[in-house]
Amino acid sequence: MILRKAEHEIRNLAAQFKAVAVVGPRQSGKTTLVRSVFGRKPYVNLENPDIRRYAMEDPRGFLSNYPQGAILDEAQRVPELFSYLQQILDETDSHGLFIITGSNNFLLQESISQSLAGRVGYLYLLPLSLEEIGDKESNSNELLFKGGYPALYNEETDPAKWYANYISTYVERDVRLLKNITDLVVFERFLRLCAGRIGQLLNMSSLAVEVGIDVKTIGSWISVLETSFIVFRLQPYHENYNKRVVKMPKLYFYDTGLAVALLGVENARQLALHPFRGSLFENMIVIDFLKRRYNAGKSNNLFFWRDNVGNEIDLLLAKGNIRMPIEIKSGQTVTSDYLKGIQFWNKMTQTEGGFVVYGGDMMQNRSGGIRIVPFKEMNTIVNDDM
Repeated sequence: MILRKAEHEIRNLAAQFKAVAVVGPRQSGKTTLVRSVFGRKPYVNLENPDIRRYAMEDPRGFLSNYPQGAILDEAQRVPELFSYLQQILDETDSHGLFIITGSNNFLLQESISQSLAGRVGYLYLLPLSLEEIGDKESNSNELLFKGGYPALYNEETDPAKWYANYISTYVERDVRLLKNITDLVVFERFLRLCAGRIGQLLNMSSLAVEVGIDVKTIGSWISVLETSFIVFRLQPYHENYNKRVVKMPKLYFYDTGLAVALLGVENARQLALHPFRGSLFENMIVIDFLKRRYNAGKSNNLFFWRDNVGNEIDLLLAKGNIRMPIEIKSGQTVTSDYLKGIQFWNKMTQTEGGFVVYGGDMMQNRSGGIRIVPFKEMNTIVNDDM
C-alpha cells in the first residue's frame, strides 16, 4: 500500500466526530485507506446487491449487526440508512464509530445534510499526489499519461486499457445513477470534448454547439462530472484592482491520466510533442495543490486571475489577506517570459513574491522575491506558504 498523506487527517477526524465520511472518485484509494486505518472494524460493501437489498429493506436490523460500528463502503447507494444512523450516533458517546465512503459527492452530501449534519467529519480523497507517487515515476510525460490512480502504481497495469474500462464503467453506471441520461454516446462525446478544453475558460455556449444539445443540459452535465469527481472548475478571483476581470471559471480534470485517455493518447511518448501538453501539465499542478489542501483537511483556496486584455495568473493561493501568485510552465528551461505574469501582478497589487512551477529540475531565487520551483519540489511551496 502506498502511504497516503491523508491518513493523519482521517485519524484526527475519527477522534473528533462520531462518524467520518471519506469522499472521492472511484478507485482513488478510499477503501484501501479506511480498511488500513480502521482494520478492526467490519467492512460492508453496499455495492453488493444482496447486502444493499438487506440494508434497504431492513435498515434497523442491518445496522444492529454492527454495535461497535463499521466501514460502510459506497453508502450513498442506500440513503435509507442515514436516518437510522442518526439515532445510533445520537445515543452514543463513541467517536469514529462509522466510517462512510462514497464516490458520488452529491448523493452522499444530500443524505448526510438531511440526517447527519454536525455528526460527520468530511475528508476528500483524490488520486495520488506527486509527493505520494514520489520516485515511482519521475518522467513528467509518464506522470501525465498514468495520472494518479493507485492501481496504476501497485500493479503491472496498462494505463490505456485501465482508463478505457474506467470510462465505460463510469459512463454506463455512475452517470445513470446521477441523471437519467438516455443517449450515452452523446454524453461520452461531451466528456471527450471537455478533455479538449483543459485549462480553458468554460464557455458552455460553444460546448453546447459542438455537442449538439442546449446550454441548460451542458450545465447539468458539467455538474454530473463535478459531483462524481471527473472535472474541477477553477474559479476566477473577483477583486477588481480597477480592471475588468474575467468571471468565467476554467475547466480542469481531477486526473490527467483520465483526460489523456479521453484525448486518445496511446502512450507517454506521444505527449512529448502533443499540442495539449502544456495544458495537461498545468492541470496536473493545479490539482496537486488541491490534493495537498484536501489531504490536510483544508478547504479549496485556489483561484486564477485574468483581466480583459490578457494579463493572467495561472493560480492564486488565498491565505488570509495574502494572495500568492503561481505561474505554471511545462518547459524545462526558465525564460524571462515565465516571470511576466507575476511581475505584472506584483506591480498592480504593490506586493512581492510568487512562484513559478516548471518542468525543469533547478531551484532558483529571482529578484522581487520570486522563486523558481521544479514540479518535483512543490512540497516546499505547500510547507512554507499555504
